Amino acid sequence: MPKYIFAYHGGSMPETEEEGEKVMAAWTDWYAAIGSQLLDGGAAAGRSMTVHSDGSVSNDGGANPFSGYTVVSADSHDAANVIAKGCPILVAGGSVEVCELIDM
Repeated sequence: MPKYIFAYHGGSMPETEEEGEKVMAAWTDWYAAIGSQLLDGGAAAGRSMTVHSDGSVSNDGGANPFSGYTVVSADSHDAANVIAKGCPILVAGGSVEVCELIDM
């Protein structure tokens, strides 16, 4: 079965401990709903920098900074998109880029 990486962009951080607990519960519930198709729960990403082709480094993370990832298995790209639509990052104002991983 093909594997897909969900690359997260944007999203806001919880402002209170209580809000943080709700956000974590949403992620836990979403992972449970994915079930055995969840291959790697991934991680949130911290500060992002961009290394350019000329060797320079900018401290802005690019136009759409990466904020985390998850890896799932799905029958098709469309099926992976359906899973991604339940991602809690969307509620936080972020987006999910869904990319098929290619075995090399």
